[in-house]
Amino acid sequence: MKFIEVARTFNEIEKEPSRLKMTYLLADLFKKADASESAIIAYLSLGNLNPTYIGTKFHFAEKSMFAVVAKLLNKSADIIKKEARAVGDIGSVIEQYEQEQSGQEKELTVLQVEKALQDFLKISGTGSQQAKEKSLLDLLLQLDFLSAKYAVRIILGKLRLGFSDMTLLDAFSWMQEGDKSLRKPLESSYNISADIGLIIKTLKEDGVETIKKMDIHPGVPIRPAAAERLSDAKAIVKKLGKGCVAQPKLDGFRLQVHIFTEDGKKVVRFFSRNLQDMSEMFPDLKQAVEKLPVKSLVAEGEAIAYEVESGTFLSFQETVKRRRKYDIKQVSQDVPLKLYFFDILFLDGKSLLEQTHAVRRKALEKITKKSDKEKDIVLPLEEVVIESGEMLSDYFEENIAHGLEGLVVKRPDALYQPGKRNFNWIKLKRQESGSLADTIDCVVLGYYAGHGKRASFGIGALLVGVFNDKKDCFQTIAKMGTGLTDVEWREQKKMCDKIKVNEKPKNVECEKSLFPDVWVAPEIVCLIRADEITLSPLHSAGRTKENNGFALRFPRIMGYRDDKKAKDATTVKEVEQLFDLQFTKAKKSKKKGKQTVVAGQQSLFDK
Repeated sequence: MKFIEVARTFNEIEKEPSRLKMTYLLADLFKKADASESAIIAYLSLGNLNPTYIGTKFHFAEKSMFAVVAKLLNKSADIIKKEARAVGDIGSVIEQYEQEQSGQEKELTVLQVEKALQDFLKISGTGSQQAKEKSLLDLLLQLDFLSAKYAVRIILGKLRLGFSDMTLLDAFSWMQEGDKSLRKPLESSYNISADIGLIIKTLKEDGVETIKKMDIHPGVPIRPAAAERLSDAKAIVKKLGKGCVAQPKLDGFRLQVHIFTEDGKKVVRFFSRNLQDMSEMFPDLKQAVEKLPVKSLVAEGEAIAYEVESGTFLSFQETVKRRRKYDIKQVSQDVPLKLYFFDILFLDGKSLLEQTHAVRRKALEKITKKSDKEKDIVLPLEEVVIESGEMLSDYFEENIAHGLEGLVVKRPDALYQPGKRNFNWIKLKRQESGSLADTIDCVVLGYYAGHGKRASFGIGALLVGVFNDKKDCFQTIAKMGTGLTDVEWREQKKMCDKIKVNEKPKNVECEKSLFPDVWVAPEIVCLIRADEITLSPLHSAGRTKENNGFALRFPRIMGYRDDKKAKDATTVKEVEQLFDLQFTKAKKSKKKGKQTVVAGQQSLFDK
C-alpha cells in the first residue's frame, strides 16, 4: 500500500466530526492493507511508531523541524515559524504548498515510510541532531506534501486525529464483519495483550477464532483490572458476602511484573498502570524479582517507598521520586522500595486468568513463601478474610492509622478480568472533606486568561473533563481556579502551552459558553478533590436530552497523575456512581438523626 493512501484517509478523518464515519474510513483503510501494513497503520493512527507499551520518542525539537521544513519549501525558518503560528502547526504549513509541488508522483509505501521513521528513531550519539535533520529531509523529499504533513506531525507528537484505540477496535470489527459484532471479542483480546498492532495483524492473518483464543504473552502488558466503589464497609460485605478478602491499599506505584526468557536470558519487565515500560527505573526491584523461583511470570503489585530503619511506608510524594531517567542508582539508594504482589496472572507458561482469586493467591504465596517481612523487598501483600461489616471497618481503621489509603476488598471466587472495572473488587478509601467519597482524575482541556493578580500569569482557571468511554471523547465537568500556588499556576501554563491547539479538539464535548481562551490537547491528567458532584445544564459530562450533566462543587487540584493516560482518567460512568453514593450516604446520615455529613468523617466510622 502506498503511504499517500494513509495520508488521504487521515486527512478525511481530520475533517470528519462524526465518530461513526471516522470508523468507516478506518475500516476501509484496514480492508485495503495487508496484515503487516495494518499493524503499522494502527500504530501510526495513534501517533506512534511502536506499540504503546514500548513508546515512541523521536527527541526532535520543533526548532529543528522549522529548519528542515524551511529547506524542504525553500523558505526561511522565520517564515515557516510565522506561518505555523497562523495556521496552527508545521504540518499544515507544508500542506499549504501542496499545489506547488512538482515532479513525479511520490510512491513510497507504508513499509518504506515505517522503515525510514524507525531508522530516524535510532539515530543517536555525537552529531545526531544534524544526522536526524538530514535523514528527515531525505524522507520528506520523497513524499508528497500531504504525506509529509502527517510524517512531521507524528515525529513532533502532534497527530491527534481525535480517536483512541477503542475506535480502532470498532474499525477492525467493521472491516471484518461490516458491523460492531466483533467489538467484544476484539476488546477482550486487546485487554489480554495490549498491542493494537498485534490484534489487527492476528485478525488479518489468522482470523476471528484465533482472536477469541488470544492468550497472555509475557513481555506484552495486560490491561489491568479496576475496582468499583461502595459507600461503606457494611455495604461491601453485603455485596461480596462473608468470607470476602481485604488487602491494604498502598499509596505507591501499581506495577505489572513480567518475567520471560529471551535469547536464552531471563528478562524482567515492569509496566506502569498506563502500560508504559518502566524497567530501567527499578534496578533494585529487578534484582530481587530475578531471584523468584519461576521461569515465566506475570504478576501485579504495588511498589512503595519505605524508611529503612523503622520499616514504615513513606508518602506517595516520596515514592514518586523514583520516576526518573537519570541518577537512578543513587535515587534507588536514597529512596528504597518494597514491592508487594497482590495478584498473579501467569506462571511458568500457564495463564491463571480462568482461576479464582483463591487459587491465584495460593500460587502467589507459593513463589513468595520464604519471604522475610523485615529483610525482603519483594513480598506478598497481606490479605485478611472478612466475616462482617464491623470487622472490615476495624481493619480499615487499622490501615488508615498506619498511613495507608484504605482497602481493596475482593471476592475469593472471582476471576481476574483484564481491562474491566466491576464489583469483583471494591475499594474503600478515606475521605478528606465534603460528601464526595473519593478524588477524581480529570483531564485538562484548556485554560482561561487570568484576572486581577493572575493577569500577569496569563492563566487564571482550568477547564477539566472526564472520559466518556462509550463515545470515545472527553466531556467537561468543572471550571477550576483553586488548589495551585502562584508558582504552580505559572508551571501549569507552561505545561499547557506545550500542547495548546488552535481550536477545540474533535474528541472534546463542550458548551460554547464554557470555551476556554486556550484549548489544549487532552493529555494532562490531574487529581481533583471536590465537595460533591452536582447536576449542571452547562457541563457535558453524562448529559443527555433528558438529563443535565454532572459538575464538581468547589473543585481544587491536588496534584498530577503522570502514571495515567488521558483515556485512563475517571469515566462518566464512575462519576455517575460517585454521584449515587452521595445519596446513599445522605440517607444513612438522616436515619441516624444527622442533618449533614461532617467534613473529614466517613460513614463507616459511624457506630
